[in-house]
Amino acid sequence: MFQFLVKRLIGLAFIILGITFITFIIGYAASGDPIRVMMGQHFDLQTWQRLRHIYGLDLPWYQQYYNSLVHLFRFDFGLSYHYQNRSVNSILADGIPTSIELGLWGLIFALLIGIPAGILSAVKANTWADTLNMAVALTFYAVPIFATCVFAQVLISWLNIAFSGEWPVSNWGDPWQYTWTDIQYKLAPILVYSVAGYAYFARIARTSMLEVLRQDYIRTARAKGLHERSIIYGHALRNAMIPIITYLGVVIGLLVTGVFFVEVIFNIHGIAQITVQASFNRDYPVIQATVVVIAIGTVTGNLIADLLYTVFDPRIKLS
Repeated sequence: MFQFLVKRLIGLAFIILGITFITFIIGYAASGDPIRVMMGQHFDLQTWQRLRHIYGLDLPWYQQYYNSLVHLFRFDFGLSYHYQNRSVNSILADGIPTSIELGLWGLIFALLIGIPAGILSAVKANTWADTLNMAVALTFYAVPIFATCVFAQVLISWLNIAFSGEWPVSNWGDPWQYTWTDIQYKLAPILVYSVAGYAYFARIARTSMLEVLRQDYIRTARAKGLHERSIIYGHALRNAMIPIITYLGVVIGLLVTGVFFVEVIFNIHGIAQITVQASFNRDYPVIQATVVVIAIGTVTGNLIADLLYTVFDPRIKLS
């Protein structure tokens, strides 16, 4: 286990090194001057030169990249180009908790609904229950999430008009607070984010369970007279979870960034708005920080998936 974790940490270091280099080169070679954009109509040559020196943009590219790596390994992404005298860490701290909350609750709902739905479809294969369940899942899977967001907002607005309601169609409320007012803000984005995950989990759970239920050891268990529920949840589900865990690792890795469209359309101040604003403002330190967050999240999600493999299938050894 220790050797496995050490290998993953070394791999994470190389991944971050490669991603930061690519991100830095793209930002360095991009047209336009972030300091000029920051100054706007108040451009002054002396101030422009002084700000470039303060931010280290007058150094050679390799020196700039080295300085960014030094800041990174100190867990310091430096200062924002757009927001003067404000650190990138403080900007991320404003958005990441909200994104994690949205993504985490959406993932929980997707798992709690999608996996049981997929198991039900597999057990009731080729029946009306299976057909209806897969039709709903395929519909949500095929519809882009931004279209689902817009449809949900239109539906909420129509219900507000029809029943004289005041259910909010945008914003989020206070992070990690669950008063009735906060729940009203959070429920629609969470459900919209979870439907795409539910659809995928339902499909992959059904496919995996159908394959396992056709195995010889399942027929042997039934021949021994074991209860059907014991066969499904005690024998089949453990082996069927392996493909589900594989996708779960990816979802965990993209937990923060996977809510991008939901945040933008519902006007939620999370990592998506920070990234979009940073792109428009050429705020490269913020963009680089969000990319690093994605990389760390993806590797961490895959690590969790690898650990879960050994829980559901002890034959799998970490090496």
